[in-house]
Amino acid sequence: MKITINGDIRTIGEGTSIADLMTQLQLDPCKVAIEQNLCIIPLHEYTSTYLSDGDILEAVQFIGGG
Repeated sequence: MKITINGDIRTIGEGTSIADLMTQLQLDPCKVAIEQNLCIIPLHEYTSTYLSDGDILEAVQFIGGG
């Protein structure tokens, strides 16, 4: 399957969840907001939200500072 994340096309396996993708990308799910096809996905749904061919994702990583 092919998805687009932050404008880049990636090939992923069927049955990949958002949580799986975060692991593959080495991102901390607690520090990333994910939008799937223009809908923000709550953190508690990352493991139960599966990706489909053609999905468009935007990932925003939080950076602390003061």
